[in-house]
Amino acid sequence: MDVLEKLTILTDSAKYDVACTSSGSERPGDETGLGSTVAAGLCHAFAADGRCISLLKVLLSNCCVYDCKYCVNRVTNDVPRAAFTPRELADLTIGFYRRNYIEGLFLSSAVLRSPDYTMEQMIGVLELLRGEYRFRGYIHAKAIPGADPALVARLGLLADRISINIELPSERSLSLLAPDKSKRAILAPMKQVSQSVTQSKAELMRYRKAPQFAPAGQSTQMIVGATDESDRDILLLSSALYGRPTMKRVYYSGFIPVNPYDKRLPALDKAPLVRENRLYQADWLMRFYGFRAEEIADEQTPRLDLDIDPKLAWALRNPAFFPVDVNRADYEALLRVPGIGVKSARLIVSSRRYRTLTQQSLRQIGVVMKKAQYFISCRELTAGQGVNELRPEQVRRLLTAPQRRRQDRNEGQLTLF
Repeated sequence: MDVLEKLTILTDSAKYDVACTSSGSERPGDETGLGSTVAAGLCHAFAADGRCISLLKVLLSNCCVYDCKYCVNRVTNDVPRAAFTPRELADLTIGFYRRNYIEGLFLSSAVLRSPDYTMEQMIGVLELLRGEYRFRGYIHAKAIPGADPALVARLGLLADRISINIELPSERSLSLLAPDKSKRAILAPMKQVSQSVTQSKAELMRYRKAPQFAPAGQSTQMIVGATDESDRDILLLSSALYGRPTMKRVYYSGFIPVNPYDKRLPALDKAPLVRENRLYQADWLMRFYGFRAEEIADEQTPRLDLDIDPKLAWALRNPAFFPVDVNRADYEALLRVPGIGVKSARLIVSSRRYRTLTQQSLRQIGVVMKKAQYFISCRELTAGQGVNELRPEQVRRLLTAPQRRRQDRNEGQLTLF
């Protein structure tokens, strides 16, 4: 099998892995090396669906000894198999970089023979890139749970970011659908990476040329919809993971039914993309808006509302918090208003020092008044039009009602253009 055939198989096998991002790393280039991760050195390609892609996202191998029920590469599946040698993949990456196709590498792998053997092969690729080719571009590597801690340590010194997939939201689900994996084997390298990154930062403060361990931190990914955990369970787990200082992102992957013959999996026609989107919105609220997981999905409503975004859902459940006076409220209160984002909240706080804010000035700042008008008070808003006067149910109907299509004055007439 030639390299092109391997590339076709292994890039297709890698498409289900969503945990790749190049943010947060600063590895400047020099006259002796190749590539960099600074913003000025980035180049991008665009996929057919419009996504901006700058990494070669590929598996080292899709030959797996595990039998995870949700995975297309499970050992019992009859799919085309391939495996790169470290030299083949390193040469391919550099070839793509020199052609300006990519800016870095996202490397993962199925478990080939054993976790230790797979990690040794991945480290071989990275050592060729960093050593022989002196590649200074971005590298994101997936550590294999169950591998020797010494191998994880070597990988972290070569990669910009390390990720270990947590796979499923609970240990019960993991034992049901991925019996070859365990929660302990997954959490152990995550803890090791967190400690090593923290230690590396401390050493860099003492020694300027100390080796960096995964300078862009770590990330993880979990599958949503393959088991019956609620959104509250998922968000509580994500919140705990974000409690680790080196955890940069938790990615949510809507369950894709690639093995419909397995009766242990839910019978879905397509991935739950709306639920996945709501989880990302809730994740954003936890990371940037000061919300806690228990507020976004409480015990009475453990599942996110698929018809409205989580912030609006929280506002409708807590009408007593409103109205928020945009000319007096603090920054944290402004962030809880539907229609006001982080940038808008900052502009409101800075602008109101010089003038009284009106509806027009809020629109100029970027506030989405269609939503915000029911939850704020300012000089021009008419009394009796807030969420408490209209009642949450009516506000919900107003915001979710389908928009009437504005009829064109010339509709039905032929035009020249």
